[in-house]
Amino acid sequence: MTVTDAARESVASSLEQDKVTSHLNPPPSYDLVDHPVPTGREETWRFTPLKRLRGILDGEASSASLTWTTEIPAGATLTEISAERAREIGELAPNDRPSALAVARAGGAMLLDVPADQVVEEPVVLRLHGDSVDDLVWGHQVLRFGAHSKATVVLVHTGSARYSATTSVIVGDGAQVNVLTLQDWDDDAVHLGRDAIRVGRDASVRHTSLSFGGDVVRLHANVEYDGPGGEAELLGLYFADEGQHLEHRLFADHNAPKTKSNVLYKGALQGQGAHTVWIGNVLIRKVAEGIETYEENRNLVLTNGCQADSVPNLEIETGEIEGAGHASATARFDDEQLFYLRSRGVSDQEARRLVLHGFFHDLIRKVGVPFLEEQLTATVEEELAKNVLKGYEPATA
Repeated sequence: MTVTDAARESVASSLEQDKVTSHLNPPPSYDLVDHPVPTGREETWRFTPLKRLRGILDGEASSASLTWTTEIPAGATLTEISAERAREIGELAPNDRPSALAVARAGGAMLLDVPADQVVEEPVVLRLHGDSVDDLVWGHQVLRFGAHSKATVVLVHTGSARYSATTSVIVGDGAQVNVLTLQDWDDDAVHLGRDAIRVGRDASVRHTSLSFGGDVVRLHANVEYDGPGGEAELLGLYFADEGQHLEHRLFADHNAPKTKSNVLYKGALQGQGAHTVWIGNVLIRKVAEGIETYEENRNLVLTNGCQADSVPNLEIETGEIEGAGHASATARFDDEQLFYLRSRGVSDQEARRLVLHGFFHDLIRKVGVPFLEEQLTATVEEELAKNVLKGYEPATA
């Protein structure tokens, strides 16, 4: 038995003894019976406008699909596999009804594979486009990165559809992985998604969720560890307009010692009925001694009539940790920042524009994909033009 196998066996044995589960992250199961249709009274569904999901949770069969356009550089492959093969590879089992339905209804999975020790220089880009909100589409993806590999993967969602998908990200020991998902849907789209990540020993993963379009978007990013030394950085940027509901849920399961997680999500809201939800949760198990974790969410309310719900959580089963904390804030424009700019001759509208760009800048520069950074900067400018750069009713205290 290798050292790595021994470490994994030790982690698995410890988890078998540690039966703690999070109230915000139900146990995984492929059986739909374990994931009943929510009523809206459940803690994990109370923020979501169920009536606006347009029947996704009913789980009807569908032959509709999204159009895929791919850019696969040398060193990576994309193939279609069966749902059974996805389980054999070691995907993370679904833990809610949308992801369980996606596995059951998709009829197979798409496997993106990067072999061990392979360095993929250019980003892998997967563009998924929907034609109509009348189409109900199920998605099932597996992204597998071999030991000591290095790659960046970008998933871009555009057009319109009712789309429910589950994506497993399996990261080998010592690998360095950057996964980004952009939700740039049309205004009527509905998107439910779960990205479940397993981080190998001494591996590092950055996962970034970028949400702008869609009527209702509800996304999960879950992380667990396959051995000590793994690091995960979960980033998010979102901008909600009038009537939009954008919901992001994070779960970091520290199930191995000396692991790290860092969560930073930032959002802006404008327009009547704009609603954002951020739920962060970290579970530190008894076995997870010496871990470090921090989660942070910041929201900037640009106009009246918006609502931002932000709920950070820590569930700690051991005191033998390096550090654990969280922060959450929701506010309007900072009067001191605006005053400083106005006092130097900057117009009111331009001052607000500069403040918002500064609010998002640190996240955008972490994206690490030039074409995407440019697109995000342009998208923020387009969103600003809807209210901040023309007549608007600014948010009041």
